[in-house]
Amino acid sequence: MIPLRVTPDPGARRIGNLILGGSPYVVLRLSAKAVSRVDAWLAGEPVAPDDAKLADLLVRKGILHPKREITSLTAQDVTVVVPVRDHADDLARLLPALSEVAKVLVIDDGSAEPIRAATVRHHKAKGPAAARNAGWRLAGTELVAFLDADVRPEPGWLATILPHFEDPSVVAVAPRVASTPGPSVLDRYEELRSPLDLGAAEAPVRPGSRVSYVPSAALVVRFNALLEHDGFDEDMRFGEDVDLVWRFHEAGAQIRYEPTAIVHHRPRETWSAWVRQRFGYGTSAAPLALRHGRAVAPVKISMWSALAWALVAAGRPVLAGAVAGTTASLLPRKLSDVGVPATESVQLAVRGHVGAGRLLGDAVVRSWWPVAIPVLASTRWGRWVLLAAFARHVEEWYTRGAKVGLPGWLAARILDDLAYGAGVWWGAVKHRTVRPLLPDLSDWPGRDGVGRT
Repeated sequence: MIPLRVTPDPGARRIGNLILGGSPYVVLRLSAKAVSRVDAWLAGEPVAPDDAKLADLLVRKGILHPKREITSLTAQDVTVVVPVRDHADDLARLLPALSEVAKVLVIDDGSAEPIRAATVRHHKAKGPAAARNAGWRLAGTELVAFLDADVRPEPGWLATILPHFEDPSVVAVAPRVASTPGPSVLDRYEELRSPLDLGAAEAPVRPGSRVSYVPSAALVVRFNALLEHDGFDEDMRFGEDVDLVWRFHEAGAQIRYEPTAIVHHRPRETWSAWVRQRFGYGTSAAPLALRHGRAVAPVKISMWSALAWALVAAGRPVLAGAVAGTTASLLPRKLSDVGVPATESVQLAVRGHVGAGRLLGDAVVRSWWPVAIPVLASTRWGRWVLLAAFARHVEEWYTRGAKVGLPGWLAARILDDLAYGAGVWWGAVKHRTVRPLLPDLSDWPGRDGVGRT
């Protein structure tokens, strides 16, 4: 068996026999034996077979990350499936980068002019889900890599991904999909705000976490998992990749995000195409909500944080402060029996309330804007809330070092939110459901995310 080593997540912390971190955030009290094993792993020792269950728990929580330097798998165990419609030039640039894999299957999904390199041709477009399904069913290899025609993998991307599959519970691994740099305002905006680029930090993939989904623009999946779950849902035009990954998760499998493996994705060439893309992504929220419930909630926070910020918006800041202060004072009592220091508990509570405000602000100007903006704009305190929400865009522009001027950034950022939010509401009306608009409110202070091992 190829040895497993682990590294800590940058956000994880140890306080005595407590380990805090992960996404969603958890607090675990470790036994003396568990503490000694974690210390040994962080010193470089491999995980022994008898300790695999503990390591698996901490990896799934996002506190530790797995590291295997070698693998029994090779590129010859991989079939690449490329769905394409009309973009023969993109395909011609991609294919030379795929010479190492066992085979490449090109699925022409109704191109106006037939793609000569196609393995399968749909005379009428059936959508990306049907195109990918047509491809993987012909694969015949242990792994299937889905790549869109407009991506360009960096050398070695696949070799970085394959070691994850030494863990039989891992059924899918996604590389980082970085937006290809370009000179236009749209290109420079997409470098920082592409919904396909999930950042530089590795993570487990699951709803409600730091990386809650991964796109099938670049995704490697076990053939048997695709077979078991019958692949992508062909009834979905957008979000079919999110649905597949969440079905894997709900079945108990692991999905990993590996950002050291990089593929580059060409952004939309025109603003109108870009707006249609964002609108389309928004329309997926309703069918996803019907399939996966609260996993699609635009914001997940405690009901007490929601109440406190609602009171701020209603012009009751003193009462809001009382609610926030009371809940912050209760959390140390909830966490004291697992050994969390009172000062740490208060800090967690304060960070939770502040983080909730950020999430609510984002939801106000994104998913909820058709109702939230007119309502808030009608009151003095509501206008201050809106100002704070839009100020987040300025903060993001400054802290992330955007390569586009502030006016251009704000215009693109606001248009991004408007298009996506309009798509969410359109999908909700079309599917006759309010589920993608409802927040997920937890009963905090509670015991969620607190445990012993």
